[in-house]
Amino acid sequence: MSLVDAPGAAAAGTVRGIRVRVLAPAELGERELAAWRALRRAAIAEGAPASPFMEPGFTLAVGRVRPETRVAVLWRDGEAAEPVGFLPFERSAFGRGRAVGLGVSDCQGAVLAPGLRLTGRELLAACGLSVFEFDNLEDGQELFVPAAAESFRSPVIDVSGGYPAYEDVLRVRAPKFLKTTLAKERRLARQAGEVRFVFDERDPAALATLMAWKSAQYRRTGRGDRFAKEWIAELVRRLHASDDPGCSGVLSVLYVADRPVAAHFGLRSETLLACWFPSYDPEFAKYSPGLVLHLRMAEGAAAAGIALLDLGRGDAEYKDSLHTGELRVHEGAVLRPKPGAALHWLLREPPRRAHGFVRERPKLAAQAQRTLSGLAKLRAVR
Repeated sequence: MSLVDAPGAAAAGTVRGIRVRVLAPAELGERELAAWRALRRAAIAEGAPASPFMEPGFTLAVGRVRPETRVAVLWRDGEAAEPVGFLPFERSAFGRGRAVGLGVSDCQGAVLAPGLRLTGRELLAACGLSVFEFDNLEDGQELFVPAAAESFRSPVIDVSGGYPAYEDVLRVRAPKFLKTTLAKERRLARQAGEVRFVFDERDPAALATLMAWKSAQYRRTGRGDRFAKEWIAELVRRLHASDDPGCSGVLSVLYVADRPVAAHFGLRSETLLACWFPSYDPEFAKYSPGLVLHLRMAEGAAAAGIALLDLGRGDAEYKDSLHTGELRVHEGAVLRPKPGAALHWLLREPPRRAHGFVRERPKLAAQAQRTLSGLAKLRAVR
């Protein structure tokens, strides 16, 4: 195996007859982008979820706000052939790599042609990486799943049979939830004004409102405010403006008398909506506008030809009520015996194990959440 990796230039390596070049996303040509999309279509045809996070559009958008973003392009039999794989990642010191958009991306991994005979460590070596870290690895990623430390459910809503069929499922699975939510929607209309839903709202002002609500929610619950990071805020704004059919932003808004009361921003491919940032106006909390919004999103998605809504990793009561099935995602890292891998372990492994310890003990997790909320209130008073 040979490797050349100079700062600011493409890295190039070979492994088992496959040439690997590492490029900035903006350096990908139409040939590479077309091959990436074709590999994704083939994977989806074989049963992989059609996640927009795995499309080139997401990596291109992240690359515009995260200069450290790179893509490893795999070629078989030299560059006269078509690309046979892609690994998007973000690179930091000591060759440490992490999944592109780690912390906000809900589906991660490599996009590879079937039958490639290489290991995760071999691919990392060809990319000049000591580590590849992931927290929402797509299920079925044979190169990386063996390195996963934990697996998580990602609940989904199947509306492939249309919204009325989905409501029929809820009447059996969660009859009280459906009845209560629809009753609150009617009461909201009676007491506050006409209820109106827009599945794909293009107004940037509505997006700014959602981001303000979400920032306040993060602070109220003692969590880090994602939108305080400018790269995340800018990424969301760029994706909202995108018209890429494989990865574009969808802002859904529930209005009452032309006033937004709940909103959600997610990413869609042709057939899947990845649920990402939901929030609502706390003034209307008694009407559960967020739950009403999710029902209308399911209805709007079905009308738009979307078959699946991915609610994202993690447990929540509303997900338990809404979901019809689940996907699996994985967290962990592939490590090579290099200094960067040791640094990664020291920085990441102890906190991850502590989080896992708390997560597996519901009483302790509830106490931790109460503590976070209490600290948030103290900060707000100060």
